[in-house]
Amino acid sequence: MDTDQIIAILATAIATATPLVFACIGETITERAGVINLSAEGTIMLAAMAGFAVAKTTEGLGNTPSLLLGFGSAALVGAAIALIVAFGALTLKQSQVAIGFVLALLCADLSSFLGNAFVRIPGPTVPSFNVPFLQDLPLVGKLLFQSDLLVYASYGLIALVWVYFYRTRAGLMLRAIGEQPAAAFARGTNVILMRYVYTLFGGALMGIAGAAFALDFKAGWSHRHTGGYGWIALAIVIFGGWNPLRVALSCYFFGILQSMASVAQSVIPAIPTQVFTVAPFVLMILFLVLTSSEWLERALKLLPPTLGRAAAQTIHSTPPAALGRVFEQD
Repeated sequence: MDTDQIIAILATAIATATPLVFACIGETITERAGVINLSAEGTIMLAAMAGFAVAKTTEGLGNTPSLLLGFGSAALVGAAIALIVAFGALTLKQSQVAIGFVLALLCADLSSFLGNAFVRIPGPTVPSFNVPFLQDLPLVGKLLFQSDLLVYASYGLIALVWVYFYRTRAGLMLRAIGEQPAAAFARGTNVILMRYVYTLFGGALMGIAGAAFALDFKAGWSHRHTGGYGWIALAIVIFGGWNPLRVALSCYFFGILQSMASVAQSVIPAIPTQVFTVAPFVLMILFLVLTSSEWLERALKLLPPTLGRAAAQTIHSTPPAALGRVFEQD
């Protein structure tokens, strides 16, 4: 395998991972604020349907306006579903897990019902855009700067969210309401209001992820069009330790697994295609299990102390202390 083939595989992995980056960053923001939104599977699917339907219906306005309306509609769908989660969890103080799980199932079925008229028909797609000058850089140019605007937007999102989390006062308060909401409230923060804001924003990003599938990565719409990606997004957030940079890298790792599965499928045609389709999902879950197993603990103890501690800090992750817990704001 030569350099060009490796770059092509990695570039495909980045494009494949881009919708997941939006979904996982959205869920990371939500969970950092202390709310679990398990509706990701249904949210992404319904938003994908809505984004494609709106973009297709408004296609006569031109490619750019129809795409903007499609992504905007998908973001609204994601935010609306997140609002239901937030209202049930924060105002009615019901189980966040139960609400999210029911919405995941409901929205998935709703997407099939409402999207029946748009199944397997062509529609607008996000155009490619090569960044001038940067596209000519050796290796990096082909890998990072010969893609489309959605991919470039994902780069910016990762950087902005990391800076917001760890370099701003507002980001510090975001982490505080997910870790120690009582202390944040004592300092004058309206914890419930901020959890609403961050849950809705995270839901909007999940909606954009859905539109990214239907209008870019898996252009078009079909029943269960994004099946499985919502659940894998939830797993990636855990795998990435609720850190936006690690979460994004985990998304790209999953993208590489998918790209390698496609390559293996062409090299070993005798194996059923279904095996390569599900292999990345299985491997991702397997890595998640291994990173939290006792075997890993024993293996880390065999390393030199300094290296073992560094590896443990990199691999291990602790969820926000108040994640999923009801907060009584008097």
